[in-house]
Amino acid sequence: MPASPPRSFTARARGLVRDEALERAAELLVAGGWRGLRLQDVADGIGVSRQTLYNEFASKQGLAAALVLRRTEEFLAGLEAALEGEDDLYLAWAGAVRTTLDTVARDPLLKALITGQGAEELLPLLTSEAEPLVAAARDRAAAFLLRRRADLDPATAAAAAEIAARLTISHVVLPLHAPEDVADQIATTVVRYLARA
Repeated sequence: MPASPPRSFTARARGLVRDEALERAAELLVAGGWRGLRLQDVADGIGVSRQTLYNEFASKQGLAAALVLRRTEEFLAGLEAALEGEDDLYLAWAGAVRTTLDTVARDPLLKALITGQGAEELLPLLTSEAEPLVAAARDRAAAFLLRRRADLDPATAAAAAEIAARLTISHVVLPLHAPEDVADQIATTVVRYLARA
């Protein structure tokens, strides 16, 4: 009986399959929308069995959730860079919101994921089931606040960050104002909230 591969190799191979599957799923989703995305097409595109994808993601919705979280991490990294790039708290928040809005506008997959255009079944991941996305944005932004203001209570920092995340997501889903106005409104809200702390 052949020996099992080392765990590090197995974990690395699994990570590569996951990465390739998410990249292929993103391509298919942009090209054909949610209804055109099939696990079999993803599996064929990366040279694995459909069962392998089911083992990794459990379902098409599980694949979608993983894709949402991955894209979230990518644009949260940009948001974090924008926050860290300014000393002034208002300017930092305005820049972070504007970066997020600009990133979504340039990325057809992010736009589909967040607005639901071409991916209607994904919209609940960002509305009634948005907890992972909101939590990730909140945690990154709260960590930034605590680095800048060591006197802040962690619960206050988390609340301010969550307010900003929810308002930004709401604008992406249903834009009513120009991005620069939204950035100003959210930054002002956060700074005023923190001024009361």
